[in-house]
Amino acid sequence: MAVSNVKEDLSIVQLLRELTTATRTLLKQEVDLAKTEMSEKAARVGANLGALAVGGAVAFLGALALLAAVVYGLTSILSKFMSLGVAVWLAPLIVGAILAGIGWSLVNKALETLKHESLAPEKTTQSLQENKEWLKEKIS
Repeated sequence: MAVSNVKEDLSIVQLLRELTTATRTLLKQEVDLAKTEMSEKAARVGANLGALAVGGAVAFLGALALLAAVVYGLTSILSKFMSLGVAVWLAPLIVGAILAGIGWSLVNKALETLKHESLAPEKTTQSLQENKEWLKEKIS
């Protein structure tokens, strides 16, 4: 009986060693998975932030390029219906309001896209849950 107890003790020690090694390996893999997943998500968020910045810059540059011509043209049209003094400030006001609306719409679209991007590492969370179940099975 003493011999079988020694063999049983050795197999329990071996099982605990294997479980410890497997758990370490599993945790390292989970950390690697989390890093990879967070990098992918950060890249997508970065791209959307870049699109937001480019959209805002394009709207601004386009507005500047066309602003003078549109303001002068509208001032010319308005001066036929009202005094030049009023047309000079009313034309830039109208053009500015339209450009502000377009810019707001581009910014709003980019923000909506960012709101739907989850930063939680979903694959890692699922994998951790599976590992928890696996570990419970090994221990019991």
